[in-house]
Amino acid sequence: MTETAIPAVEGWFTTGPEPALVGTKCTACGNISFPRETTFCKNPACPGETFDDVELSRRGTVWSYTDAQYQPPEPFIPATDPYVPFALAAVELPEGLVVIGQVADGYGVDDLTVGAEVELVVEPLYTDDEGVRTIWRWKPAGSASTKEQQA
Repeated sequence: MTETAIPAVEGWFTTGPEPALVGTKCTACGNISFPRETTFCKNPACPGETFDDVELSRRGTVWSYTDAQYQPPEPFIPATDPYVPFALAAVELPEGLVVIGQVADGYGVDDLTVGAEVELVVEPLYTDDEGVRTIWRWKPAGSASTKEQQA
């Protein structure tokens, strides 16, 4: 096995020091979609079928949040055995989209409030024979995690 970092979902986000989600912008009406669109515009009033890739904002505000107390079904791959609950956040981006994702490691529902600012980070999701699979997550901007505060 190698220690190569591989996006768990190819083409949905960039990696590096300033990662971003990758959406598409309809060339006919300007509607932005995430995940990337390849067939037809999601705007019901638009017949557009061509799109340009666009990096979405790295920061947004918490629209809603919850925690996954029960292990999701396959194809979910738990990071630990036994399963450890994790937080999920629905984040509203300046582009007008709401994107759901896990909350960064070390953060939970106690670290979130509706309207709080979060930023996109890329973290390991699981490791397989090809390497470390990574995914985007939402990290509360400018705050220490509950675990860091308790230390």
